Amino acid sequence: MEKHVECLELLAMGKDLPQELATYAFRAMYTGEMPASCVGAFLMGLKTKGESAVEIAAGVTTALEEARLVAGLTGARIDTCGTGGDNTCSFNCSTAVALYLAAMGHKVVKHGNRAVSSSCGSADAVEALGFTLVVEPDQAATELDKHNFVFLFAPNYHPAFKRIGPIRKELGVRSLFNLMGPLLNPARPTHQLLGVPTARHVRLMAEVLALTGLPCGAVIHGAGGFDELTPFGPATVCWLRDGWLKNDRIDPESLGIPTHKPAEVVVSGRDEAVAVLREVLAGKGNQAMRDMVALNLGCALHLLEDGLTLKQGVAKAQDAIASGTAAKFFKDVLHA
Repeated sequence: MEKHVECLELLAMGKDLPQELATYAFRAMYTGEMPASCVGAFLMGLKTKGESAVEIAAGVTTALEEARLVAGLTGARIDTCGTGGDNTCSFNCSTAVALYLAAMGHKVVKHGNRAVSSSCGSADAVEALGFTLVVEPDQAATELDKHNFVFLFAPNYHPAFKRIGPIRKELGVRSLFNLMGPLLNPARPTHQLLGVPTARHVRLMAEVLALTGLPCGAVIHGAGGFDELTPFGPATVCWLRDGWLKNDRIDPESLGIPTHKPAEVVVSGRDEAVAVLREVLAGKGNQAMRDMVALNLGCALHLLEDGLTLKQGVAKAQDAIASGTAAKFFKDVLHA
């Protein structure tokens, strides 16, 4: 029996694939050795059964074998990214967080794409702000040194996904690739703040991050069904440090953040999303958006800065936002 058929048989019985077999299947899919009909069946088999951490990790590891990786980076570097799929049409909080982090002296390697389920994807947002969208792997380090920030446009780094794209489109349903996107950063961050669309994905994705070697991170699902921390109520979180995982809960009120309503962070389209993002970067805009950025920025600072508590991180974030630190730091780019 061919191995990819063996995979389908196991999935049909509702059984998780062992690491070796999962690695084989994903590798065959990325290289084109697996027939298109089997690719569709494989993805649907995983979705129906429910993907395991080992299976997702195998998908990530083998995808990175085919990716155009960024070499030569040293030191701490963070990505702030959600899986998407929460269908909330909210403003670009993770992009604002990334730019504030860079303005505060941290190295940010932001991996992202154009809009799928949101009003304006991270790629759409950074392009509209004036940042370079297409950065070649050998240019990434220079760009990062220049601004403490580089945007890595996903399609430019993952050519193997061009083979799978048409099949995913024909399937027309979400698959594990929607979860994998934030895990495929070609600059291999040392720290990551990862948002997921449901609470049941929190521990699962933290396990995947541990299996794929991330040293330090947090996987979060916010109140209101958001793939970010929100000022609407307590969030589910799983902390990761050196392979150890810890389930937790984050209550914004305990961090000095008042309660807001989800409708206050919704944008209607790209133009409004970019205008709102510019306001937030300058320390303006509505309070709900500023508070949402403060929560996520504070969490990222807590991950990056040894000895900084989460509450201290949020307070530090609030000060940076009140000062419009990001707009000042990126004034040459944002005014271009």
